[in-house]
Amino acid sequence: MEHLSTWRATRNWVGQKGPRASGALPRRRLRIQSHTAAALAGAWCAGTAPFAGRVCPTLCEGGSLLPSPRVFVLRAAGTNCDLETQHAWELAGATVERIHVLQLIERPALLDHAQILTLPGGFSYGDDIAAGRILADQLERHLSDTLRAFVDRGRLVLGICNGFQVLVQMGLLPFAPEPGHPRACTITANIPPGFQVRWVHLRAANDRCVFLDPGRHYEMPIAHGEGRVLCADENTWQRLQAGGHAPLLYTAAPQTSPGATAPANPNGSQGDIAGLCDATGRVFGLMPHPERFVDWTQHPAWTSQPERPAGDGLALFERAIRGVA
Repeated sequence: MEHLSTWRATRNWVGQKGPRASGALPRRRLRIQSHTAAALAGAWCAGTAPFAGRVCPTLCEGGSLLPSPRVFVLRAAGTNCDLETQHAWELAGATVERIHVLQLIERPALLDHAQILTLPGGFSYGDDIAAGRILADQLERHLSDTLRAFVDRGRLVLGICNGFQVLVQMGLLPFAPEPGHPRACTITANIPPGFQVRWVHLRAANDRCVFLDPGRHYEMPIAHGEGRVLCADENTWQRLQAGGHAPLLYTAAPQTSPGATAPANPNGSQGDIAGLCDATGRVFGLMPHPERFVDWTQHPAWTSQPERPAGDGLALFERAIRGVA
C-alpha cells in the first residue's frame, strides 16, 4: 500500500462517540501514514460507518489500526474516582466498562473478557479498619484464584491510590507473602501525619513495569492520608530492591516548579516509593493519580508554562495499552 509522508487526522476526546459534541474539549491530533488508516479515522470522527457510535480503535505510531483492549474499572461502596479513570482509559484508546465488585464475585468469568483490570481511587467501604482492607479481604476471599489466573494469562492490573492499597493488602503487591509470614509490605499513615493534597514529581526508576517509560519523569497530583509504603523487615526491603519491585519513586521538583519548596517525599514512604509492581511488571499500584492529569489544562500552572500535548498521566494509560495490543 502506498504510504503518504504526512497525513493528519483527528479523533474526539473520550466520552464522545460519534461527531464532536458542542462545547467539548479540543480534539487530539494523530499522525497517520496510510490512506486506509486516515480514511477509517476520518470516518470515525464523522460518526459514519464502520465506527458510528463506537469508541475509536487504537492507532499505533506507524498508522496501523489495532483493536481496542477492554478495560474493567472495579467499583465498590466508597469508590469515587471510577469515572475519571474510565475517561483516562478511553482517552488512551480503550473500551471501558465500570463493574461492581459484587457483580464480579457473582460472575468471575467476566474477567475472561477483559485485558486490563483497574482498581481506582476513593475510600472503599469508608476505609474502615484500614485503607482498602475490607475490599482487599473481599477480593482475597472470593476472587484470589481468579485474579492470579488473570495475571498469569498476561493481563494487566492497575491500582490507583485506594486501589494500590487494596492490592498491597491482599498480597498481590509486591509479591505474595511466605506461608506463615505477614505481608511483605503495608501502606500506612503519612509522616508527618495528615491528608496530603498536592502535586508531586516522580521518576520511573527501572524498566520492570509495563505501565512506565524507563527513566521518564512525571508530574501527578496526590490526595491521601495513608500513603507511606513500609516493608515488613530488612530482608523484604532487600528483596524488593533487588527484584526491581519499586519502579516509581518520588523525586525532587525542578527549582522552576511551583512546588519546588515542598518535600519531594510527601508521606515518608520507605525509599521514596510512590509505586510498586510484581515480578511480571504487569501488576502495578501507585499512590499518585494519573487519571487526574490527562490533559494539560489540569495542571495548576498550565497558563504560565509552555503547553504540553497532554498530561503526564495519559502516558501511563497509553503505554499499558501498547503492552496488551
